[in-house]
Amino acid sequence: MQDVAAVVGKDLFTDELRETLGQFEQAKNFGSLIVPKLRDPAETLRVVEARDFGGDLLLKEVQERVLAVLRMAEALSPKYHVVVANPPYIGGKGMNGKLQDFLKEHFVDVKSDLFSAFIVRNTQLALLKGQLGFMTPFVWMFIQSYAKLRLFILEQKTITSLVQLEYSGFDGATVPICTFTIENSNRPDFSGGYVSLSGFKGSVRQGPKTLEAIQNPDCSWFYRVSTNELKQIPGCPISFEVSPKLRNAFSNEKISETGELKIGLQTGDTTRFVRRWHEVKEHNIAGKENPDVRWKRYNNAGSFRRWFGELDSVVNWKNNGAEIKITQSARPQNEEFYFKKGVSWGLITSSKPSFRYIPEGLMFDMSAPTLFSDAEQKYLGFLNSRVAEKFLSLLNPTLNLSSGTVGQVPDCSSAIDTKHIEAAIVLSKSDWDAYETSWDFTTLPLLSPDYRGETLADSYATLRAHWQSMTDEMRRLEEENNRIFICAYGLQDELTPEVPIEEITLTCNPAYRYGVKTSVQDRETRLRADTMAEFLSYAVGCMFGRYSLDASGLILANQGERLEDYLARIPEPRFMPDADNVIPVLDGDWFADDITERFRLFLRTTFGETHFRENLRYIEDALGKDIRKYFTKDFYADHVKRYKKRPIYWMFSSPKGTFNALIYMHRYRGDTVSVLLNDYLREFISKLEGERGRLEKLSDDPSASQGQRTKALKDMAVIAKQIDELNEWERDVVFPLAQAKIEIDLDDGVKANYPKFGAALKKIVGVS
Repeated sequence: MQDVAAVVGKDLFTDELRETLGQFEQAKNFGSLIVPKLRDPAETLRVVEARDFGGDLLLKEVQERVLAVLRMAEALSPKYHVVVANPPYIGGKGMNGKLQDFLKEHFVDVKSDLFSAFIVRNTQLALLKGQLGFMTPFVWMFIQSYAKLRLFILEQKTITSLVQLEYSGFDGATVPICTFTIENSNRPDFSGGYVSLSGFKGSVRQGPKTLEAIQNPDCSWFYRVSTNELKQIPGCPISFEVSPKLRNAFSNEKISETGELKIGLQTGDTTRFVRRWHEVKEHNIAGKENPDVRWKRYNNAGSFRRWFGELDSVVNWKNNGAEIKITQSARPQNEEFYFKKGVSWGLITSSKPSFRYIPEGLMFDMSAPTLFSDAEQKYLGFLNSRVAEKFLSLLNPTLNLSSGTVGQVPDCSSAIDTKHIEAAIVLSKSDWDAYETSWDFTTLPLLSPDYRGETLADSYATLRAHWQSMTDEMRRLEEENNRIFICAYGLQDELTPEVPIEEITLTCNPAYRYGVKTSVQDRETRLRADTMAEFLSYAVGCMFGRYSLDASGLILANQGERLEDYLARIPEPRFMPDADNVIPVLDGDWFADDITERFRLFLRTTFGETHFRENLRYIEDALGKDIRKYFTKDFYADHVKRYKKRPIYWMFSSPKGTFNALIYMHRYRGDTVSVLLNDYLREFISKLEGERGRLEKLSDDPSASQGQRTKALKDMAVIAKQIDELNEWERDVVFPLAQAKIEIDLDDGVKANYPKFGAALKKIVGVS
């Protein structure tokens, strides 16, 4: 600095100059984001440049360094009539630490990425009323995190033009880009020109369509909007395509002013405190506030589904959440709203938003924000309408739908009669409860007297027709709901009430369940196959006593229950459950009571002997394989998927799958593995050894053909390997487990209990 002082002279060596020289220490890092402290670098540059240090090489070098900084500072002074930029696109994660700190200090409102900081910085380079042109990602136009940047532009500057390119606007790249011009002053009534190219795919169409819009402003992709109009929508999204009617709607009362929007419980440890309802003891679940019962029904959001459903969890709220409340990261907020009915949705969505009715008796998670009101059904109808969907897309086009965003929606719920909303809720609940993963499941629809025919095929046809009528009725109700709100806002020219079939969110609707990328026939084939798989799943439930053909709902669903408990409730069952809670699942007829034989008995019991073979063929045709193969190859994978990796039936399986047997975890007892070992595994090994002996005799039988003897030798080799596999598995895995008599507590959940059995159970990724 002493050398610098000698170069510039005492008069010019001010604090401003000293600070400016220090700013450019990071010139290559911060670039033109630097705002020089020196107010008149041009004059200092002129003076320093004129000095001559003759042969003093040291001072001459210092002079050149000072001149380099002054030239940069002069270039970065506010003096330009026009500034044009394609600024760098770097998010916070891509920045080095010094750059992050620099943005936090100097560009705090736009610190999340470089391009937004450069927009602000470039306006500082331009003179008053100067013109600026940019090409940037268009995310700043809509996303909530850029709200402060939008306010800066709309309140201090004026957008004079903007072109929003289609994603494929550049050859060889798919990028969300816009180009826009700004006047460096604020004219709130000025109407800028906006061009939307979203309807024109391909880079070759972008330029011509932009020029066409400029030459013909009456075309459908050219718009004029003023700053004042853009500011009508909360958060000020640059939604230039929005009609005046939609903008004016935001002058109405907001939902946040007419209803109570709340976020719920943050447990701090989901693995510890939250379970799927089917994992735990059924008598330990309460559907309403009860401090003595551990598990409370819990709404923690879910996937895209309207009106009702996505309810399958419970939370540990014993003694009013005593354990949760002492967890450091927990936040039990808005407790006064727990167990109240309301309208809920998922904080994180994967597609369109969907709102659901939540009945009394449930707690709610922070991931499931909820609206509370005495008129919750009216709100539900409105929020599930095309009009509300449009409002939400304007307020926040991202996948994060906070209560704050929903609260900004203009409230028009009073425009509706709730009769059709009640009908939609009833339809959706009926559909949700028709599957065994619902806590209000009673019996399989296929076995209901309402749909029963002479054969399984007749029954399915009747049930499928009923499902179609449900889907058609729900579509009618939703379209009527849309019409009501479209008319209330006068938006008939902008929105249509029609609902695509894949958005009718009933599980019985294959277009929703499987999507519409495949043909109608393919979807129907999948639906029939899945319905038969659900029939088999229900049959297994009856085999274990979880369900009964003679009573609705759950029968055995508590810790360690036995056949005696079942018979106490169902003294004379039409179909007797398994006595010892072990059902072999094998690829041959090794046991008279294996899962395949028990299912055949179940089919005879439910649909009679007369059409037994016809019904069995119908099931196997739907599944694409015979029953035994389905049970050995596919059943358990389907079960794990159906119960979202928290299976209630557990598959004991040897390393290569030679021996498999199911148990029902709710009926598990300390001696269950011993029963499996002694009565099934060892018995099976004995049967294999007997078969090996038979094959050995056949291989030496002179009366047998050469082909028969050769095949016998091959089969002997296979069985020998199977016996070795099972003996080793018994010795190393099953016998030690049988001796250990492991105890489980259902309330610990599948994820805690399943791994206790190690290599004895079939592996489940993420659980085992």
